[in-house]
Amino acid sequence: MDLTSALFYVFSAVLLLAALQVITARNPVHAALFLVLTFFTAAGIWLLLKAEFLAIVLVLVYVGAVMVLFLFVVMMLDINLDQLREGFWGRVPLAAVVGLAIALEMSAVLLKGFLRPDSAVHTQVVTVGNTKQLGLEIFTHYTWPFEIAAAILFLAIVAAVALTLRRRKDSKYFDPAAAVKVKRADRVRLVSMKAVSDRASAAEKTGA
Repeated sequence: MDLTSALFYVFSAVLLLAALQVITARNPVHAALFLVLTFFTAAGIWLLLKAEFLAIVLVLVYVGAVMVLFLFVVMMLDINLDQLREGFWGRVPLAAVVGLAIALEMSAVLLKGFLRPDSAVHTQVVTVGNTKQLGLEIFTHYTWPFEIAAAILFLAIVAAVALTLRRRKDSKYFDPAAAVKVKRADRVRLVSMKAVSDRASAAEKTGA
């Protein structure tokens, strides 16, 4: 067994254990952290398959953005764990059947790959899994689909910002422009008052 195969089995074992902890951990924060470990090990497997672009995208997008958002939401919300776990064991048989079906489908796909000649598999890994080759394919043969997808994503970002920034009557908002324009005279008012002494008032009361 060479070093690549050994690393593949190590990453696969860690990935399976981390994925199992994601669905069995009682603390949602721990489950989210185990999911981060799952993504990292999956990225390691992509690197072993010479698909470095997919590995970097998996780390940057899912670990760097999606999982950070999940952690913020989980840590800010007061989640009732007992309510979430109601009926968990009742769904285990259905989940086992679905998991077994997915495992059989993946096994069928992998067996076709193992039955191929070594030269065909080696050629496919070297040519397809390269970032430079992927960039050439995107910007030569798939330029218009790439541009259309970018335009759709940009439109989705603009729509999300527009929906978020709409003013609602039942919510408070902060206007940075109005805060910058505020002057000292608008917030502080100096009032001239006559000085009052407690001793003088006490002496007047006793003299009276």
